[in-house]
Amino acid sequence: MKLFQLPQQLWLQQPYAGKSGHSQLPPPTHLPYSIPSLRLKIRTFTPLALSDPGASGLNSSIKSNLGKLLADALRYYYFDSDSVVEEALGGKDAVRSFVKTDLKGFRDSETEVLKQLSSMGRLVIGAGNGAVQRAANLALMRHGISIWIDVPLDMVAKEIVEESFQPPASETIKGAYPEVLTQLTAIYEESRKGYATADTTIALQKVASRLGYDTLDAVTTEDMVLETLKEIERLMRVKKLMEEAARPF
Repeated sequence: MKLFQLPQQLWLQQPYAGKSGHSQLPPPTHLPYSIPSLRLKIRTFTPLALSDPGASGLNSSIKSNLGKLLADALRYYYFDSDSVVEEALGGKDAVRSFVKTDLKGFRDSETEVLKQLSSMGRLVIGAGNGAVQRAANLALMRHGISIWIDVPLDMVAKEIVEESFQPPASETIKGAYPEVLTQLTAIYEESRKGYATADTTIALQKVASRLGYDTLDAVTTEDMVLETLKEIERLMRVKKLMEEAARPF
């Protein structure tokens, strides 16, 4: 397969903006924390030498919004790998056709996009399900900190059916709630071994329990971001301790 270059505008765009389908988050007045106050919270526990984080897991608005807000708070760039692949291949219809006629070629495209993104700095990458189905992709994700954003399948299915959340073009998910849940379960089972290789997991259910919420819907994007940053800090501390232990006396 002929390898491609990422469109130039994707290298120059502002965080989570541009042609890749990344929409702006709601204005800060709609959020429990404003962006400046969230940055102040982050500075209290985030090390300056932060490796580029990447979020994997079933595609959902929770995962994408977390990645966008995390990138904005850190003044990093955000890329959704599925959106980049779609743009590089010519759009959603082109992706659907490619998947049907040449699935291996499409997977090669996913790998190439991850390869190019992993060579860039100051990024938060939202990785699609295909990113965890190849050893080469998992190796590329090791260039930074990989995080599994674990959202219950029934919540993702509800988003698709009731809130018109659009999965990537490479995933044909449609039907009523039971059919959508069955399709998501199949995707999850196919990808779960890859998810399990992440450096850490941020589970929506655990965040809700830790914060004392009665329902999962009460968990905000900001709650998930702060939990993510606490885990990143912990991983960075462990890495530093391991590096110090490896130094000769």
